[in-house]
Amino acid sequence: MNKRDLILSLARGNEALPYVPAAFFLHFPAAFHAGQAAVDKHLEYFRHTGMDLVKIQYESVFPALPQIQTPDDWALMPRYGRDFFDGQLAAIKGLVQAVGREAVVLMTLYSPFMCAGHTTSPARIAEHLNREPDKVRRGLEIITDSLLGFVRECIALGVDGFYTSTQGGESGRLATPQVFDDYVRPFDLALMEEADRACAFNILHVCDYHFDYDDFSPFLEYPGTIVSSPLKLGRRQLTPSEASALFERPYMGGLDRKGVLLNGTPDQIRRAVDTVIAQAPPRFILGADCTVLSETPWDNLKIAVDAAHAHKR
Repeated sequence: MNKRDLILSLARGNEALPYVPAAFFLHFPAAFHAGQAAVDKHLEYFRHTGMDLVKIQYESVFPALPQIQTPDDWALMPRYGRDFFDGQLAAIKGLVQAVGREAVVLMTLYSPFMCAGHTTSPARIAEHLNREPDKVRRGLEIITDSLLGFVRECIALGVDGFYTSTQGGESGRLATPQVFDDYVRPFDLALMEEADRACAFNILHVCDYHFDYDDFSPFLEYPGTIVSSPLKLGRRQLTPSEASALFERPYMGGLDRKGVLLNGTPDQIRRAVDTVIAQAPPRFILGADCTVLSETPWDNLKIAVDAAHAHKR
């Protein structure tokens, strides 16, 4: 069973796995964001850490548009075509060709709400949605159309799926749950359902980069073979098994990206991995709560991966 077989078996749930799989993700310097340089750096990182899947970092971030100052200005949102994503798509093509028979290859995908935050700021998109959401809708529709074009190009290049990152349901982020339901969820689902129709393996990532969550219910019915979510829910600390049960699917995560992965000793990292796996469900991928900090030593991540692989299933 190679790494590809391992991850797809975990998704199917019909085979015993030989060990606990693991994967961690980080952003590389700007020189490695596109084309062959991105291919080479992703492969170097994959080989060094020994992790069990390849996730391509999304680096085609929508540029800031200072002209969007008011809710009315979202009508000015441009549509980005294939040429905008060319460097990213070249990296995808190269990685699928290089490692697609050995490991599952996923493309990172940010939600339309998150891309709107890149275009203005996280605070501004939330403020505009809370104030005049119908005027923002046109911008979100254009963003979603741009991203759907990108998703279809990725599928045509042979990715196995997507790591779809979503926000908007955090505590205090939007004025009411109705704003999320009407102006975030439909655009999330447009992308996620497109991926789900075409791909065998997708990861739903509920991201807590800006705010914490009191409630995961907005996301419980989102598509995704695996869920990666925070383990902090209000004042409650979940175990990986509890998160898996809540979302009714396998769980990925368990380690704090700012904890022992960043500055722990080898023994501390191994003990942390052992603790997480003791609380994990049978269908589980060891990972971090989000993208690890870029300054995290690769050797620390290799230690964590090796510690997971030492646990036989």
